Amino acid sequence: MTRHTMGETNPTRADGLFLTLIILVLVNPLVAQTAPFSETARPPRRVVVSIPDRKLAVLENGAVIAGFSISVGAADSPSPTGEFKIVSRVAHPTYYHSGTVIPPGQQNPVGTRWVGLNQKGYGIHGTNAPRSIGRAASHGCIRLRNRDMEKLFGMLRVGDVVEIRGERNQQVSEIFGEAADAESGTVAEVAPDNAAARTPSSF
Repeated sequence: MTRHTMGETNPTRADGLFLTLIILVLVNPLVAQTAPFSETARPPRRVVVSIPDRKLAVLENGAVIAGFSISVGAADSPSPTGEFKIVSRVAHPTYYHSGTVIPPGQQNPVGTRWVGLNQKGYGIHGTNAPRSIGRAASHGCIRLRNRDMEKLFGMLRVGDVVEIRGERNQQVSEIFGEAADAESGTVAEVAPDNAAARTPSSF
């Protein structure tokens, strides 16, 4: 029998408190977020992905606040198009696919951050193949360089909208400017440092 020596502390109550603390640690939202943040924290943000341009832009109140070069789905595994919502955010994710499990680290195909969409199996994530950025090379997800994905991760919340556009239209042209070089598949890097001053027409 275990003897409790801390005064008159009730062992059952103490054990229950200890278990409660463990549960609170396990569900700490700093690592993974699956519920929306308070709507009063900031205005909703919208992500626009242009498959033809191989670019992604973050908009707030109609203005572009950041932009990044991306990789999109390959011809045999195209990225889905349409409007989606962010349903999860995971730092240092573990990769699961067809019985393969890869822990967080340099060999992880989804890099250091994962932002899941409400279409099962699809998301925006980092990569262990940075040379694929600017090309149609993924299994359908949107890839960014890890350093860019970490910046993007901090800008987004569960509930934010993601629009993936398969064709250029007036709105896409206003956001991303001139079309990418379709022959080479390359795009200009969009540095986010001065993005707060940009508007869609000056992206």
